[in-house]
Amino acid sequence: MGRIDVHPRTFGFPPLRRTARRFALGARRQRSPVCRFRTCGRSHDWHVGRNRFEDEVRSWRAWNSGTSTWLVIPEVYLLESYDHQLIVIGGGPAGSTVARYAAEGGVDVLVIDRRDPIGSPLQCGELVPSNDEMRRLCPDVPEMDDLFKTPPHAISRHSTQMHLLPPSGKPLKFDFDGYVLNRVAHDEFLVDMAKEAGANFMTSSRVDRVVDHTVHLRDGTEITAQVIVDAGGHNGPIRSEYWDEKSVKIPVKFALMDGDYGDAVELHFGSMAPGGYAWMFPKGQGANIGLGIQKSFSKGKSLNKFTDEFLSKYDGEITFHGAGSLPMSGTLKRFVKGHYMLVGDSAGMVLPSNGAGITIAMIGGRIAGQVISEHLKSGLPLEAYETRWKKQMGKVMANSKRSFKIGSMMFRLPDWILNMMFNPLTKGIIWRAVTCRRMFWLV
Repeated sequence: MGRIDVHPRTFGFPPLRRTARRFALGARRQRSPVCRFRTCGRSHDWHVGRNRFEDEVRSWRAWNSGTSTWLVIPEVYLLESYDHQLIVIGGGPAGSTVARYAAEGGVDVLVIDRRDPIGSPLQCGELVPSNDEMRRLCPDVPEMDDLFKTPPHAISRHSTQMHLLPPSGKPLKFDFDGYVLNRVAHDEFLVDMAKEAGANFMTSSRVDRVVDHTVHLRDGTEITAQVIVDAGGHNGPIRSEYWDEKSVKIPVKFALMDGDYGDAVELHFGSMAPGGYAWMFPKGQGANIGLGIQKSFSKGKSLNKFTDEFLSKYDGEITFHGAGSLPMSGTLKRFVKGHYMLVGDSAGMVLPSNGAGITIAMIGGRIAGQVISEHLKSGLPLEAYETRWKKQMGKVMANSKRSFKIGSMMFRLPDWILNMMFNPLTKGIIWRAVTCRRMFWLV
């Protein structure tokens, strides 16, 4: 290979060729505005003096006199070497899906998770729509069957009915095709798919902080990557440190109970779960039963008290207690800052009107993984992740946020008014709100 002459210049989001890192080896800064690169040797450790969140990126234009070709290379990639191309913090549905699709695109991926096994302990209600139901709920999302491949051993019960119940207990009944999962088995299956695609996993490892391109673990280990994704929930290390946008968080508590609870999944609304809802999702043996509330609606009453009162309506023996929280403000305004990305709960990818998060996080994870692969191959801006998300999920999320705001006002009303509002005349409006469609033609 001939001599490579390098000229500095500044511009926004330049393209990147796969061979850029090969040229970076042996980089030497010189007094002359022209620098030379060797194609062998050790990487120079001189770092770029710039704000990583600036739109303008310092780059180099390299002339290969041997092949008579130009190569535009962002300086941040030339002057640093990394342990991995991509690190994903959190191996749940969002993180494992990012890892799977990025690895399928040829990216060197490491997933870091504090749990072992991933998926344990259980933190949610475990209900997901079937693929056919998802096609109705999210019509702009392509290739559902490639994304959602839930294996039979991860399905605890197949349900075809959803009942929405006001305080009176008189249900409005709807056709709904969904699965109540064995969540731990489901998440382990997603991990296995990511591993089969080529992703690496580091479990039982806690992230302390993320600084620039370096992930610092609590045991002192430091690992670097070109792109870092926070899929660690709304309290994830990158979301907490680099995003100041706030969101409404609904605390939830639930229990697994023995017994026979029929086939229909149930959502309960009213003073038993102010500002939120309660649920009963029947499983193969027993049910997942719990609730979430908005603390500002609870009038000083504790979540534990609400949970105990609701669970007391059921006769089964409790075999497991769980807790968590859901971001219920919808997605953040931005998912990308520099080489940082948010996916899943950390980005607010939960539908506020019904609390659905597993499948929504996986949709975001696939988009993120594909964009990262294209970014590293051809220089596609990471912000394409936000654009593609809005194209696929923007309408659904906007409708869900609108329904949640209207519902929050309704749930301040006394129970007797809610009982009157849940009737055959309003049945269609209520169902449209829960399934993230416009409640009325004019709003």
